[in-house]
Amino acid sequence: MSEPGGLQGSTLPVLEKPTQETGPGPAGPADHRFWSARRVPAGVVAALLLVVSAAFLYDVAAVRTHRSAMAWRRGLARQLAERPLDDIWVLVGAGVAAALGLWLIVLAVTPGLRAVLPMSRTHPDVRAGLHRDAAALVLRDRAMEVAGVQSVRVRTSRRKADVRALSHFRDLDDVHADLDAVLTDAIRGLGLVRPLGLSLHVRRPGKKG
Repeated sequence: MSEPGGLQGSTLPVLEKPTQETGPGPAGPADHRFWSARRVPAGVVAALLLVVSAAFLYDVAAVRTHRSAMAWRRGLARQLAERPLDDIWVLVGAGVAAALGLWLIVLAVTPGLRAVLPMSRTHPDVRAGLHRDAAALVLRDRAMEVAGVQSVRVRTSRRKADVRALSHFRDLDDVHADLDAVLTDAIRGLGLVRPLGLSLHVRRPGKKG
């Protein structure tokens, strides 16, 4: 049996063809990570802004037509006018607003899509990326071809492949050497911009019972 780190979703490479507005990116090792669309945070922020803006617009329009302002806006204005800046609720509200603002800034300046590893370009107009689970599956399959390997567990991060193998026969040093050679070649064959580092551990299976 093997455990490639929990294979979920599609394991096919991600392809991206730049539009005319962005133009083709630089080829070779200058490729960077793929940027996430951030649809969920953007949708949540847009929905909140829509609700708040609609509420204020409705209330302002009501006041302009000589109707009294809604109770929630009068209460909010009174609280803002009367509460001191060192009030606990003012400080809590300011902290929450600052945390949300910082979160949105981090989302805006970071790429996201940590599970997609950029691949080297073979064509200047096309970018390709390999999902980390797919890379783990490839390394697992290659490791299982080595004689003496009973099972393999592979976990991949952005920079490293952690491989833990069980060997039920052959000398452990020989199995380790063969795995190191096979996996090094397999990592090179993935065609990543930044090849993964290899962390390899080989041991005997534990006794049952």
